[in-house]
Amino acid sequence: MSDSYDAVFVGAGHNTLAAALHLSVRGWRVGLFEQASVAGGAVKTGDYTLPGFRHDWAAMNLSLFAGSTFFETHGPELIQHGLEFVPVSNSFATVFPDHTWCGVSTDLAATTARITTHSAADAATWNRLMADFPTEAPHLFGLLDSPMKMRALASRTIKLLRAKGLGGTLDMGQFLLQSPRQWLTQTFESPHVQAMLGAWGLHLDFAPDIAGGAIFPYFHAMASQASGMVLGKGGTDTIIRAMVATIETHGGTVETDAAVTRILHANGKAYGIELADGRTITATRAVIAGVAPRALPLLTGTSSAFDAKMTAYTHAPGTMMIHLALRDLPDWNAGHELQSFAYIHIASSLDQMARTYQQAVAGLLPDEPMVVVGQPTTVDPTRAPSGQHAIWLQVRMAPGTITGDAGGEITSTDWAQAGEPFASRVLDIFESHAPGTRAKILGQRIVTPLELERDNPNLIGGDQGCGSHHMSQNFLFRPARGHADGSTPIKNLHLTGAAVWPGAGLGAGSGFLLARSLVGK
Repeated sequence: MSDSYDAVFVGAGHNTLAAALHLSVRGWRVGLFEQASVAGGAVKTGDYTLPGFRHDWAAMNLSLFAGSTFFETHGPELIQHGLEFVPVSNSFATVFPDHTWCGVSTDLAATTARITTHSAADAATWNRLMADFPTEAPHLFGLLDSPMKMRALASRTIKLLRAKGLGGTLDMGQFLLQSPRQWLTQTFESPHVQAMLGAWGLHLDFAPDIAGGAIFPYFHAMASQASGMVLGKGGTDTIIRAMVATIETHGGTVETDAAVTRILHANGKAYGIELADGRTITATRAVIAGVAPRALPLLTGTSSAFDAKMTAYTHAPGTMMIHLALRDLPDWNAGHELQSFAYIHIASSLDQMARTYQQAVAGLLPDEPMVVVGQPTTVDPTRAPSGQHAIWLQVRMAPGTITGDAGGEITSTDWAQAGEPFASRVLDIFESHAPGTRAKILGQRIVTPLELERDNPNLIGGDQGCGSHHMSQNFLFRPARGHADGSTPIKNLHLTGAAVWPGAGLGAGSGFLLARSLVGK
């Protein structure tokens, strides 16, 4: 049995869905085939603790999606198919062991006042950065939205030179090369302010001393101050359900429980896929694989210099997720106001984050991991029964393969046995900042890095970003030099997803850039 489409997709993550949607709106007949029981990849929502408590499996923040060129192009139709956002004015905060905190809201006066309690000089610096942000943002957003091709980069550089001059252009280049610690310590004097902003680096794998990571604390801080944050009403999967419905409206197919076992090609040209159930699906124009790079040679059965680069592609340390159903919000030591924030980072210092990262890279369970506490029900009560709350804990970092325990307490190197005691360590950290939280737990679900990978093979070792974003594997080199546009040596075969420029996050960038290149607009 064989079906035929203009384009067939391996996987139905948000990037493949974005590409398929754009192609289908432009008249292509598309078919997506996903091995999981639901579309979305790591972007999914479910009752993972108790019925009625809607937890985002991994990704939660939809700010990049809401601000993307993809949403600007297709937003009205997605909204018609049920997409709903929830705006967040109190975006993120960090709590410290001395029971103080600092956080960013869309109210500039409130943010400034919080920073002033740590450093008046830093508050003045913050206001200066915010005043400059409208001028700087178009250059940064423009870079992230540009194809990684020499012609596009040359055009972008010329625009930057005209706007900022040679000195300003070189300054921006230097900033893009800086580590988070370099930029933060040169810019702010308070260790607490530095830690509050530096925590955003570990949402990828930019520990404080990794070159090229300064942009992430800057970008998230300034954007949260300027525009706040965006969550999905009822769950992050609102974008997935809306994209699937839009694709189907335009005649496309999204099939789940449909594992792809082989990409079909002959004479250097891809022409379809083979499914685990034996079906052959043909493609007249493109085969698009939303897979981790090392999976591509397994699907094509080829062995080339390109395939060797895909196999050698580097993944970041993993993540543990802990989902909690609570009868009430946490009572934060640092203050009741923290209950209104979507994200709370428990990250005491840049040094602690650097130590955590190095421990995880070495395969050790960190003695004091950074904990990201998501409180979506503080702005979206539809995610839990009345008066109760669905809390989302993201533990950064955690090794995919355990070699030991930096805390000297956990003896097992198997996640099946180490998961619960490591989660208990995390909950101890949480409890130290929000006493009584354990007594509020109605249900919990621990998701280890290996369970994340079993659920979604793209998250190798629990790496939610599908690959390190260090300089040697970013920009022109994501996933490999000459292939940042998703191209492969096999004609009509393309790679997309977080492993392709512009990388991780929910901006649908790689999928949309690929689709636009295929249709010429």
